[in-house]
Amino acid sequence: MSDGEALDLQLPDADATARLAAALAAAAPGRAVVHLHGDLGAGKSTLARAWLRTLGVQGAIRSPTYTLVERHALADGGEALHLDLYRIGEAGELEFLGLDDADAALWLVEWPERGGRELPVADLHVSLAIDGTGRLATLAPGSAAGSAWLDRLVQECQLRDLPVPS
Repeated sequence: MSDGEALDLQLPDADATARLAAALAAAAPGRAVVHLHGDLGAGKSTLARAWLRTLGVQGAIRSPTYTLVERHALADGGEALHLDLYRIGEAGELEFLGLDDADAALWLVEWPERGGRELPVADLHVSLAIDGTGRLATLAPGSAAGSAWLDRLVQECQLRDLPVPS
């Protein structure tokens, strides 16, 4: 892949979404910010839950639809933040979530456009769209770390069982 190039993948079912989450988790840098884009029902929460499971989160993984943020302890001792900003009225509302001092290893942010400049810059943008009975995923880097991340995914063939649209 060349620097800044996006990668498109077809996710025919929930299992493929889980495989993508596992591949992303395996190749992720030590600290990562991921912005999850897509319409309601596109699979953002499904991808986030599968990703958190891959990282060893036990028990129920609640959607942050109403709480706006859920904090998860990871198996390696780190922390992941899962945010759903669909219900915020303006980016300034993030100030009340106590994220300024967050030292999370992973940020998974649904509806990041509503958080504006109050959010950390994304290393990776994951856009999901309904495609028949499955989903189309577009992975695009947002930083140099994100470009290296996508390169690792491709070079290590961690996406070999996920089809690329023709």
